[in-house]
Amino acid sequence: MNKRFRVCDLNQPFLLPPCLQEWLPEGHLGRFIADVMDELDLSAICAEYERRDGRGLSAYHPVMLARLLLYGYCIGVTSSRRIESATYDHVAFRYLAADQHPDHDTIATFRQENLEALAGLFVQALRLCQKAGLVKLGKVAIDGTKILANASTRRSVGHEKLSQREQYWQATVERLLAQAQQTDQEEDQRFGKGKSADSLPDELAHAKSRLERIRQAKAELEQEAQEQLEVAASHIPRKRGRPRKQDQAGQPPQNAQQRAKEKNRLRRAKQNAEQPTRQYNFVDPDSRVMKDNARKCFVQAYNAQIAVDGEAQVIVAADLTQQTTDRERLLPMVQSVCACAQSAPAVITADAGYWDTTSLSNSALDGIQVLVSPDSKPQPPGAPLPANAPQNEAALRMRELLASETGKALYATRKTTVEPVFGQIKDARGIRRFRLRGLTRVAAEWKLICATHNLLKLFRYRAALASV
Repeated sequence: MNKRFRVCDLNQPFLLPPCLQEWLPEGHLGRFIADVMDELDLSAICAEYERRDGRGLSAYHPVMLARLLLYGYCIGVTSSRRIESATYDHVAFRYLAADQHPDHDTIATFRQENLEALAGLFVQALRLCQKAGLVKLGKVAIDGTKILANASTRRSVGHEKLSQREQYWQATVERLLAQAQQTDQEEDQRFGKGKSADSLPDELAHAKSRLERIRQAKAELEQEAQEQLEVAASHIPRKRGRPRKQDQAGQPPQNAQQRAKEKNRLRRAKQNAEQPTRQYNFVDPDSRVMKDNARKCFVQAYNAQIAVDGEAQVIVAADLTQQTTDRERLLPMVQSVCACAQSAPAVITADAGYWDTTSLSNSALDGIQVLVSPDSKPQPPGAPLPANAPQNEAALRMRELLASETGKALYATRKTTVEPVFGQIKDARGIRRFRLRGLTRVAAEWKLICATHNLLKLFRYRAALASV
């Protein structure tokens, strides 16, 4: 053959030490993550290491571990084992790890111990986006999605089933105790009293622990149902005396339709207190069985909430709730937007799941144009409203506003603002399930996910400027 080829011998030694900066091309996401670490404040993480006595082997640098986690969440690699493996066979991870290879236990422990500080990076990333001009707060859209918990619905058990299991394990404990007592008597006759000091049999210890766990689960469900009953009863207006112009929260008095809803809520709460309907999950008790409308099935999940700015789809507020619906989440999300962005948005849009007359009349929304559809399905002009549709004064005003040309144009931006963000997180990055368990930890992980979304927006913006 006359054609010459470049040498590709795998055993060829390097004449000079390899340079990390030659591993990734310019403009790579890995280089951006490495550079943006200089703009993030990691003092809260580093302070944890200063409190230790310094004995033992040298620890992996927290900046390096934070780089691995941020890049991993950016591309949808959230497993500590997969990140450990990637430090060997993924060039970008190996570059960010400075050719070091922390094991998965180290990565997982770092994430667990510094979860609150990592969640705080959400506000820092938002500040960088604001500084770059990616956040205008002209139009902000709010929405929620179901993200799977680190648990299965097969481990969720209802109150009635818990009662049946309690009876079974109670009978099992009594039977094992009787057998143990009979065995003790036989041993006393053979060896004399006090000669045998064996520990509790494994089978009996297991049965007792199962019984205690079931009783704890029942108690939690019953306590939660009782608290819901107390909350529902507190919303029922007093029967005696003249009607008040404003209630204790400074809101207008309830109309007839609202009072009827509160009475129905109280009736359901009483029934739930007698026989709780919520299922208890033994793997992640804080998670809930929710209906995923996209998948048309029930899943063990959390309700993840975000508020997205309409300028560049930057997330300006993130929250997590155990509530299966979005009702009553409008006001907390607006307050979170004002706190995180340090300014109030001009327009807030949300779908019909957020319709709540009490929240819409709250003084915290003064000065903000709020567009929330009171109807889950758009009604043709002049068509009669469904019987269960809100028909109070606030709903009538909102329908008139949404029917106007200005209202239609503003409300039409909701879908194109917030829903693509969920697609980018769940489909493009493949983050459909949380790694952690417990409401507090999962809420922090959700903020970490949203922080990396904003970093990706900043990365693409800076890359676009560099190419000009």
